[in-house]
Amino acid sequence: MVNNSSNISAYEGKAPTSNDKNRIISEVPLYNTARILEILKEGDENTIPWTRRCIQDIECLSLDKSDVRTLIKDAITNGTYKNSQWCTQKPAGPWAACDAYQLFRSEWVQYAKKNMRIEYYVKFAIGKTGKILLLVSCHT
Repeated sequence: MVNNSSNISAYEGKAPTSNDKNRIISEVPLYNTARILEILKEGDENTIPWTRRCIQDIECLSLDKSDVRTLIKDAITNGTYKNSQWCTQKPAGPWAACDAYQLFRSEWVQYAKKNMRIEYYVKFAIGKTGKILLLVSCHT
């Protein structure tokens, strides 16, 4: 059970107090696209992989912070918004209200020796100060 109900995201809602299965907040994005793009332009130091799983996924995909920023930009401008949901740093970390996007990109796959359609899933929040992006999920 999660015992820290603090909300570290810019979203004003109240964080859950338990590890409920249904964490959906909204079916429309919580964060303004223009503001996200501003944060992305401010540089690598403003985009932070926030969960241990996200850090591992980024490493497995061999992405650097610039790649991650490009992926987020592509997701919010060319991808499909899925939903907004509460996410936590497990096992007892703080909560963040996140927007989730799905993105399909054509990428060269060395082992297949051809371009293939790759599906990405990214989930992020704007931090409480409004100056950073907290990346919660970034995987295929």
